[in-house]
Amino acid sequence: MALEKAIVSTALDPAAVKVLRNTYTLLSMTLVFSAVMCGVAMAVNAPFMGLWMLLPYIGCLWMVEKNKNSTAGIFWVFALTGWMGFTLGPIVGYYLATSGSETILTALGGTALIFMATSGYVLITRKELSFMGGFLMTGIIVAFVASIANIFLQIQGLSLVLSCIFLLISSGFIMWQTSAIIHGGERNYISATVMLYVMLYNIFTSLLALIGLSND
Repeated sequence: MALEKAIVSTALDPAAVKVLRNTYTLLSMTLVFSAVMCGVAMAVNAPFMGLWMLLPYIGCLWMVEKNKNSTAGIFWVFALTGWMGFTLGPIVGYYLATSGSETILTALGGTALIFMATSGYVLITRKELSFMGGFLMTGIIVAFVASIANIFLQIQGLSLVLSCIFLLISSGFIMWQTSAIIHGGERNYISATVMLYVMLYNIFTSLLALIGLSND
């Protein structure tokens, strides 16, 4: 809400203000829904799904993209974020059992702080960051492939490096997406919401991994 007040009080293009408001509203709703689904997964003791989680994720992501210009797109946004919240349940449950609630709360606080800092910086400075798109996309693809490989390799040092990379790249994507909205490069709040949600998911899980490793 603080970001929204800052946006309204400055002389941004009205179309950009509308997209930002709709994006932050939908993002807030999906975060709450995702938290509920995370709680459901923990309540039913859902198992960690590993790479199998990618199948519904990719399917929902494809449906979001296909329906992003219609109201059906909102349904698929909740389907996607609800699924991601559900798959987060076993991860959160593991850290609660091994590290306690302090790790979860620290990761949540760090995620919120990073989001506020990165979004706020772009909103205040009005930086045009379209040049970052190619670099960020290449980086996240490389990191994603490396993380899949490390599932089989089980190299703890590589896990630490990948968590740092995902943390930095996801933060960069938040800045890039915010810049795209305020400069007219993104006018679809459904697409913007999904991008920001996935990056927040990456930041949270990366912080969990980093804090968990430091505790170990």
